[in-house]
Amino acid sequence: MRPDPKAEGKRWLQQAEHDLDDASYALAGERYNLACFLAQQAAEKALKAYLFSRNAQEVWGHSVAELCDDARALDPEFGTLRKRAALLDKFYIPTRYPNGLPGGIPSEAFDLSEARRALELAQEVLRFVQGRG
Repeated sequence: MRPDPKAEGKRWLQQAEHDLDDASYALAGERYNLACFLAQQAAEKALKAYLFSRNAQEVWGHSVAELCDDARALDPEFGTLRKRAALLDKFYIPTRYPNGLPGGIPSEAFDLSEARRALELAQEVLRFVQGRG
């Protein structure tokens, strides 16, 4: 039996909010790669929350851009969000794995400005999704 779409969407949105809070905590602790990754996760889960709440049958993947495309099929305004939020996709793998970078390690490759921008974008995605009930 499939879960209630609204309840499932709420569950995913609650985790997105928690991930965003964790991203802020990581930013304050100067863990910039982790802050960037958690911001990406918050946006990804918020978009999945929207899709689940709209009873989407297939919700797959980790790409914020692609999830925006999926959501755009239900609400064309997600096309506008995609243009800005797609930047978060660069924080999915390179923030965690040394082989996702041309040299160095993730904990040394990301800085304060990137982490702040990632959080701003994730906050924008969450507000956008929350505004659609």
